[in-house]
Amino acid sequence: MIFVAVSAAILPLSWRSLGAPRSHGFYRFFAFELILALIVWNAPVWFHDPFSARQILSWLLLISSIIPALDGFRLLRSRGRPSREPATGAELGFERTTALVTTGIYRFIRHPMYASLLAVAWGAGLKRLTVATVALAAGATAFLTATALAEERENLKRFGSGYQAYMRNTRRFIPFLFF
Repeated sequence: MIFVAVSAAILPLSWRSLGAPRSHGFYRFFAFELILALIVWNAPVWFHDPFSARQILSWLLLISSIIPALDGFRLLRSRGRPSREPATGAELGFERTTALVTTGIYRFIRHPMYASLLAVAWGAGLKRLTVATVALAAGATAFLTATALAEERENLKRFGSGYQAYMRNTRRFIPFLFF
């Protein structure tokens, strides 16, 4: 029931994206759903064996996910100068930036909010390590990678050579790693 209720809340945010299969929002919707499935699936064991190495690593990933998400969102809103025009495409309001953000956390990685979601996916997956949770976390990783690739194509169209140069100097999710 919780999965259905939260999915029903996510669906209106992603509705336009689901009609645009090449947009980053299309892939992001499925990543959200897989992460939600991980959280709901593992909720009964969320606090079991709290001092095991697996649980400690899980909590470190979950807690570390907060900073890139908040800082990325803050910078997009403050420095990205989101367009004030009504949304017509699949983008959410804060994503419709008119300026390329290359400061703060964006100085090191191109997708801090997706990096945050990766940490949440694997942190939630580690709560109960099974074939199913690894498959869900790997699926979320694949969809988040597809999301980032689609968003990079969109940003290349929007920001041109400036974004291309930015891509050469930053990494996708983890500073100094993963192209």
